Amino acid sequence: MPLPEFLRNTLSFLTHTLGDFLILLLLSRFYLQAARIPFRQPIGQFVLALTNWLVLPVRRFIKPIGVYDSSSMILALAIAYLMHFVLLWISPWPYVFADVFSQLAILGAALLELFKMSLYLLFAAAAGQAILSWVTPYHPMMPVFNGLTAPFLRPLRRIIPPISGVDITPLILILLIQLLLNVFIGDFEKLLLMQVRL
Repeated sequence: MPLPEFLRNTLSFLTHTLGDFLILLLLSRFYLQAARIPFRQPIGQFVLALTNWLVLPVRRFIKPIGVYDSSSMILALAIAYLMHFVLLWISPWPYVFADVFSQLAILGAALLELFKMSLYLLFAAAAGQAILSWVTPYHPMMPVFNGLTAPFLRPLRRIIPPISGVDITPLILILLIQLLLNVFIGDFEKLLLMQVRL
């Protein structure tokens, strides 16, 4: 028996909101550690406080690989998979979950979710860096933003020199992220999940 529309919409909203929030926290933890950014600043402490209960028990079995916190990434992938599974399960459309191709499609959607959330994090870091560089370049958050965006801005800076002393590469990066999010990812996600539907 299908769920009432109000209940279905409420559950979908809560599942998506909570799932994406946990994924963003776990990815933040992964990228901060990968960029070797100390967790002493407020955002690092916030991420640790909200993810330790998940990550520390899993880390007993899944060890970090170098500077990469593999337990955080695997947990983010597991939550993304579970989120898409639940969203499909409560939807009004009939889906086949037992099929191997269906499972692969949900896994693909989960991997795409991690990529999408990673782009949102990079977008926030680039936007924060651009704003603070104009307003207060010595803000304590600048090293965090610089550490997260540096691998992506470095190639752009080789191509695009400063204009009148102003570095516009963070704005170019923001435009590229918006292009990826708005043009490619949404349609590809729908295409993947259509493979699960009857």
